[in-house]
Amino acid sequence: MDDDARLDAVLNEVGPRLRRIRRERGATLGALSEATGISVSTLSRLESGGRRPSLELLLPIARAHQVPLDELVGAPPVGDPRVRSKPIVRGNRTMYPLTSRPGGLQAYKAVYKPAEEPVEQRTHEGYEWLYVLSGRLRLVLGDHDVVLGPGEAAEFDTRVPHWFGAADDKLVEFLSLFGPQGERMHVRARPRRD
Repeated sequence: MDDDARLDAVLNEVGPRLRRIRRERGATLGALSEATGISVSTLSRLESGGRRPSLELLLPIARAHQVPLDELVGAPPVGDPRVRSKPIVRGNRTMYPLTSRPGGLQAYKAVYKPAEEPVEQRTHEGYEWLYVLSGRLRLVLGDHDVVLGPGEAAEFDTRVPHWFGAADDKLVEFLSLFGPQGERMHVRARPRRD
């Protein structure tokens, strides 16, 4: 079936759908005409297929029936919204990529299991932002050694020696945004209002 044939098939279903929705709501053509400003004869021809539907006609009808336009035209259901990326597993660390294009800002959901591992700080180009979802994350950044809990965030230039992992014997989950040098992500706290 070519595109024109598909479009005609969709448009041919609009009239019966309009009639069904109007009847389900117990509305008459006259009442719908008053609510939309569209003449009774135009509404009748739309429902019978004698008039081709247009956005100019369908938008006020959708508004009057309080339904999304998709319902009037029988739009296909939205595809599966789930992110289906392959996790990256390295030892006790699992990273779920949330972005898929190379270069630019990269986002990950990270899950680190507790493990006895030496703190080996590393450096590389870029800038990183971390946000803890659950558990406790230990961040060693240069001379600083801090523990972040749920709802806490940190940001840093990755040229500073750094390491992070689970702070205790429990799993830690966090979001990581990593951008190239110069793409700095800032988290600003609002002043407390007493």
